[in-house]
Amino acid sequence: MTSALVVLLIVLVVLGATVWWSWQKILTRQRKQLEDDKAEARRWVERLGGQVLNLIGTNEAAKQALADASERHGAALSQLDQTTTSTQARLTSESAMEGLYYVRAARVAMDMDPGPELPALSGQRYAGRVSEDREVEIDGQVQVASPEPSERTPHYYPGGTVAGKPVPQGWYSDPWWKPAMAAGMWTAGSYVMMSAMFVGMTSVPAEAAYADGFADGSAAGDAPGPGGDPGAADTGGMDGFDFGGFGF
Repeated sequence: MTSALVVLLIVLVVLGATVWWSWQKILTRQRKQLEDDKAEARRWVERLGGQVLNLIGTNEAAKQALADASERHGAALSQLDQTTTSTQARLTSESAMEGLYYVRAARVAMDMDPGPELPALSGQRYAGRVSEDREVEIDGQVQVASPEPSERTPHYYPGGTVAGKPVPQGWYSDPWWKPAMAAGMWTAGSYVMMSAMFVGMTSVPAEAAYADGFADGSAAGDAPGPGGDPGAADTGGMDGFDFGGFGF
């Protein structure tokens, strides 16, 4: 009987040690992954900061794009300070990369070399891009979209999802996505205007999302998940993580 108890105790000790060791390996891998993801985020944030400091806009489109890039830099810095998980670190990288898209846009607006290509943003392919000049008027409000910057289209968006709906990459006469970005929902009037704007534009694969949303009678878009991906609602344990109001 005593021998059996000794054997049982030995088995329990070995089992406990194995579980503890496995858990420590998991925690070590998670810490290493977090360190790597934070280092990557810091690299993108520093790269954006250098661009913002060294460029001065020479026209309205470039000035607006650089102002947006500066806002993204401030948001990314705040996110980096609050980062405690790999998911948050990756979202910080995404925010900084979005800022670098604005920097590229500013350089294009000033007829400068846009620089190296950037990784695609989450939701960018889903949203598509403006491939032709468009102008629509709804209830007396005119909105212009173009693939190129101009005096009429000084506002750039790199493409992605805002409040669960696609905003194609391009240049616009007004930043029509910002109210939804701040409020987390779209108005019915936005659905009408954007459905008219992008109908038949083959470079915008998600154009039907506007029409469908309006037909459903829903003015509120679905909340976007990490990186603005449509239909992704998991926040990855990011309660209390301040994203600076830039659509995350």
